[in-house]
Amino acid sequence: MEKEILLQLHNVSVHYGGIRALDDVDISLDEGEIVALMGPNGAGKSTVLKMIFGLAPIRSG
Repeated sequence: MEKEILLQLHNVSVHYGGIRALDDVDISLDEGEIVALMGPNGAGKSTVLKMIFGLAPIRSG
């Protein structure tokens, strides 16, 4: 049985004004997967979540 893709982002970038916050992000989450988003301060974890929930301005992707 093939798992359903719940979220798929390809080549996504987020800019705030002239500042590039995220560039060329790829994410694919399948049904039943458990994932963690980890990284140092300022790496863009919160921006990734804002992008997924539609709270950050996606510039491309």
